[in-house]
Amino acid sequence: MNTPTTYPALSAYITVKKAAKAIEFYKAAFDAKELFRLTMGGPDCIAHAELSIRDTLIMLSEEFPGMSKSPQTLGGSPVTFCLIVDNADAAFAQAVAAGAAVLGAVADQFYGFRSGCVTDPFGHIWMIQHQTETLTPQQMQERMSAMPEGC
Repeated sequence: MNTPTTYPALSAYITVKKAAKAIEFYKAAFDAKELFRLTMGGPDCIAHAELSIRDTLIMLSEEFPGMSKSPQTLGGSPVTFCLIVDNADAAFAQAVAAGAAVLGAVADQFYGFRSGCVTDPFGHIWMIQHQTETLTPQQMQERMSAMPEGC
């Protein structure tokens, strides 16, 4: 396993229960590559791990009392990861086959993408999508304005 020599300006750092299982899920669901992991007090307590998903770095660790809590402990997550893929239908099916729960089926969206949402077994939300057409912000706004009221 290799660590990147430089880090991007912004990376996600997530907290999970059972980090070793989470790493295996991300490998199966999203073709993640494990770069490395650091354990504490034995192989089952992952204090820090780094994964690469496509061209993005994601870091993760176990919950640590007084420091970090998982979505399972918090009762959900307000954050959604947006994963751009070549084929949203195939990637969505792969994530579901690996154990993700469907939040929203894959469908064409007004903003020019085909996307669906899943929750991983650790409580994190993933929007899986690919672009179907190139739209300007004005075109997206026109389409959004034609939709029923939301908020």
